[in-house]
Amino acid sequence: MDRRCFVILCHLLRTIGGLTLTEVVDVEEMVAMFLHILAHDVKNRVIQREFMRSGYYYLVDVGYPNAEGFLAPYRGQRYHLQEWHGAENAPATSKEFFNMKHSSARNVIERAFGVLKGRWVILRGKSYYSVEVQCRTILACCLIHNLINREMITFDIVDDIDEVDSTHTTSAVDDIHYIETSNEWTRWRDDLVEKMFSE
Repeated sequence: MDRRCFVILCHLLRTIGGLTLTEVVDVEEMVAMFLHILAHDVKNRVIQREFMRSGYYYLVDVGYPNAEGFLAPYRGQRYHLQEWHGAENAPATSKEFFNMKHSSARNVIERAFGVLKGRWVILRGKSYYSVEVQCRTILACCLIHNLINREMITFDIVDDIDEVDSTHTTSAVDDIHYIETSNEWTRWRDDLVEKMFSE
């Protein structure tokens, strides 16, 4: 099916079939997943792995290209939070502003991982478990961490998060060797930047 035919099918399903978007999936994604299941006789489990929710992406560092599902900062612009301390160092352009917000969000994520690694030794080193077991282990650690935070009056958290080893593990199955830059994704990032900067 070509793009034009796909657009017509989605339009018909919306107008005649009454198909509507949900909070997490738009009509085009629903149709694409359905067609993929029909064409390849795959299970829901495969669909969950192959399709990403609308509007979701990984915040990646400058070593990654800005590609679909990967939101990278602008190269050649200030990035690290300490570069913006003081009023005289405020971002001057929309790209600098975006990089500052990107860096701030990545910093929050890194601190969260640091807190978890500080509390749970199993998360600090290399893991030789399957990806499924690793995911369940991380989820269990997060759930127990949140329970402790909610139920305990006082608790000790590792104060110096920077000392925690920030290495992460991957499985040979999950290694990504090459990501191609996407012009569409770069335009999307540019539009996002202008919207953020103008607000």
